Amino acid sequence: MDHNELIPRNKFDYERAEQLKKANKENVLLVLPQLLEWLRDINWPIAQDIEDVLVDFEDHLIPHIRVVLNSDDGGWKFSLLYGLITRLSNQQLLELKNDLLRMKYQPTKDEEAEDFEGKVDELLARIN
Repeated sequence: MDHNELIPRNKFDYERAEQLKKANKENVLLVLPQLLEWLRDINWPIAQDIEDVLVDFEDHLIPHIRVVLNSDDGGWKFSLLYGLITRLSNQQLLELKNDLLRMKYQPTKDEEAEDFEGKVDELLARIN
């Protein structure tokens, strides 16, 4: 199967979400950034299935998560902070410490609007 066939086509694409669970690691790694996009809204029907797959690739996710944390998409940050990032190991979370500290002490307008401070404090407490 071509790795691009693993990328869901819409938020109800349960068939591809199931294929992802069975796919070989190398193919999933090739589409990590595209899969992370399906976590833009934690309420999308396939978001939890995608998150369940991605959490097993935490060693490869940090650069992609950083892109989101440095964007101006507060909703996507919210979905990651309350979902995937919460599920990361403390070792991986430690790699995001500077990003979390920046969000705490120098939040952007979208971060202030989403009011992440409590969640950021909770995540920082795990690694301090």
